[in-house]
Amino acid sequence: MMPSPITAILLISCPDRHGIVAALSSFITRQNGNIVALDQYVDPVDGVFFARMEWEVEGFAIPTENFAREFNALAEPFDITWSLHRSDQRLRMGLMFSRQLHCLYDILARYESGEWPVDIAVAVSNHNDHRGLVERFGIPFHHLPVTAEDKARTEPKQIAVMQQAGVDFIVLARYMQILSPAFIQAFPMRIINIHHSFLPAFAGARPYHAAHNRGVKIIGATAHYATESLDEGPIIEQDVNRVSHRQGVDDLIRIGRDLEKIVLSRAIYGHLHHRILVYKNRTVVFN
Repeated sequence: MMPSPITAILLISCPDRHGIVAALSSFITRQNGNIVALDQYVDPVDGVFFARMEWEVEGFAIPTENFAREFNALAEPFDITWSLHRSDQRLRMGLMFSRQLHCLYDILARYESGEWPVDIAVAVSNHNDHRGLVERFGIPFHHLPVTAEDKARTEPKQIAVMQQAGVDFIVLARYMQILSPAFIQAFPMRIINIHHSFLPAFAGARPYHAAHNRGVKIIGATAHYATESLDEGPIIEQDVNRVSHRQGVDDLIRIGRDLEKIVLSRAIYGHLHHRILVYKNRTVVFN
């Protein structure tokens, strides 16, 4: 099987106006770039243009380190906000989790199988239960207990661990602690969280029991970027399954956990492949 060609990925947003796509395409082709993907979207309410453009690096006339200097001549007149990425630059992921294992196991399985272009740089947990599991994958593990009394002292240690490991983003794989604004600000729009979609109707420690008592007909999961507004950050991915009176609480929990795994994996995939643009408190996700 032939390896995929190395590509450059350009994410942009700007006020919508005539000629943006033509200008972008012409810029790349003039530099001998072979465009392999171009996705675009215009927000009709705010008049904002979004795009993801991907082209082969081989043969492209502008070295990556010189791209900003050359591209800004085009970007400034269109008021373009942009970021450039390469498909051969593996991101470094940090993991945070508590005692629930379903999301952690799924992430580790995809990591070991080579499904994602990622390096798991470090894992942090407020419990020591799963140290052996994580270390079997060669991932550094840090046990940093968190209590209401010492949370303010523990969080700076967690932040330091992540920064020293050089993580590009963090995944909360069922980390059952609320992050402080200081933690969020240290990794803005780089923390992916997963939770059931019962919120805000069924909050608390036993949401599936409360949902079962109300006779819910839909089980869902939501992956989003963490913000200071707790579970109200920009949504990346969601999914649902219909249920009926025949499902008990254990069935709802099983269905919910399966959804959490797949929804979180889709969100991670989109982040790794630079398919997500954040706008206000929403996302544009290019499939």
